[in-house]
Amino acid sequence: MRFWGDGYDLRVNVTDWSELERSVAARLAAGRGFCLATLNLDHLVKLRSDVSFRKAYAAQDLITADGNPVVWLSRLAARPVELIPGSDAILPLVRIAAAQNKRIALVGSTDTALAAARDFLESRIPGACVVAAISPAMGFDPEGEDAEQLIEALQDAEADLVFIALGAPKQEVFAAHAARRLPRAGFASIGAGLDFFAGHQRRAPRWVRATAMEWLWRALSQPTRLVPRYARCFAILPAETLHALRLRFAQDEAKENPVQSNE
Repeated sequence: MRFWGDGYDLRVNVTDWSELERSVAARLAAGRGFCLATLNLDHLVKLRSDVSFRKAYAAQDLITADGNPVVWLSRLAARPVELIPGSDAILPLVRIAAAQNKRIALVGSTDTALAAARDFLESRIPGACVVAAISPAMGFDPEGEDAEQLIEALQDAEADLVFIALGAPKQEVFAAHAARRLPRAGFASIGAGLDFFAGHQRRAPRWVRATAMEWLWRALSQPTRLVPRYARCFAILPAETLHALRLRFAQDEAKENPVQSNE
């Protein structure tokens, strides 16, 4: 599924859970690094105006659909992809890392939350080895001096798989920057997933997620922060719907254009 606009052109190139697990397992086994991003409507809003975010997304090797609107748009475009939220991807990826004796690092949130998340992962998944848990200071610059120090810490820890919970766009920008320095490591941007494990944030109940109403549950939980964000997301839906319809009915154009040939 392809999304494009002024200054960016990207695809959700991981269509389902099996493909995600195969790709990550193969890359970790080969010592071939990667950046994993989980695309949602908020990211599409930010991509419209944030140049550094667009550059960071261009460097992502694996992109999943994190959010039901992205999944619905893919179906409308006749290029369906499966819902793969970043928070749900953590445990499967940790299992893959543990099976290969790979070293895991956690970045973001708070020291307390990361310690709790580390204890949870190591107790839940036999063989999981968390070698670093680093909470950057407020005002962390994902491409500045602080980032360089963090990269050095990850290098010293010999981390193979790094989960980054800094929020968008900071986590994706840092992942793209760090991957250039640590080409054998995998970087997965997973939002608030570590806080869920630590119990510092509460995720919507399973039945709410099953009915695709997690966005409403979250908006009611944090209205001041999230209602304006979701309003901006809803505002781009008409344009994204038109994009999806264009993909659905422009098969000939897609074949003629190399950029669209793999949509």
